[in-house]
Amino acid sequence: MDMKKRVSLELRHRSPTEVQELVLDNCRSSEGKIEGITGEFSNLELLSLINVGLTSVADIPKLGKLKKLELSDNRISGGLEVLAERLVNLTHLNLSGNKFKDISTLEPLKKLPQLKSLDLFNCEVTNLAEYRDSIFKLLPQLIYLDGYDINDCEASDSDGEGDGVEDEDEEEGESEDFEDEEEEDEEDVVAEDDDDDEDSGDDEDAEVNGDLDSDEDEDDEDEEEDEDSSPAKGEKRKRDPDDEDEDDD
Repeated sequence: MDMKKRVSLELRHRSPTEVQELVLDNCRSSEGKIEGITGEFSNLELLSLINVGLTSVADIPKLGKLKKLELSDNRISGGLEVLAERLVNLTHLNLSGNKFKDISTLEPLKKLPQLKSLDLFNCEVTNLAEYRDSIFKLLPQLIYLDGYDINDCEASDSDGEGDGVEDEDEEEGESEDFEDEEEEDEEDVVAEDDDDDEDSGDDEDAEVNGDLDSDEDEDDEDEEEDEDSSPAKGEKRKRDPDDEDEDDD
């Protein structure tokens, strides 16, 4: 896919001013030049052109907010002056796997005051004697060269910007929130179980009370029956004297 068409696809119905990151890796440039990227991408902060067949960056537009530029695995050998002129806020530049042979070809980068990280892996210039010392001397604003600072301390994933620490804090915060939610869920379950136990206990009490009430009702009925039958016995006793008189007759 050619670079112009890839740019159109990456826009996804957005205007260029809405785009902050543009990744065009592995597409094909025409005649080794940058195409389809214009100054309309005024809010672009990251541009990735890895393995697109570039031999020159002369056609890169002015992008005042661009901070990270990925140009690894191309065939660029010089002409970096344009970067210093048009990408004044650039902080990270990856030129790994290109054709830089001499320290002098990197001198234009001195005019990038915000440049903190430079990668030149797999470039012939890295084979020069005292390569690292020479680059740090040439570019005093540089903090990391090929992923290490002047004291050979490795850069963090965020290149020393502190993003990694913030991400870890966020992850820990999310983990704690998740644990809190789990504890709340467990408490809710326990509360529901307690409610069920109380309801069950109430039902049992109701059943017992119902049984007791039933027994009491039966006892009352028995007493009423006894009372109803008592007068009959009394009447029988009253007749007994008459019976005795008849017997005497």
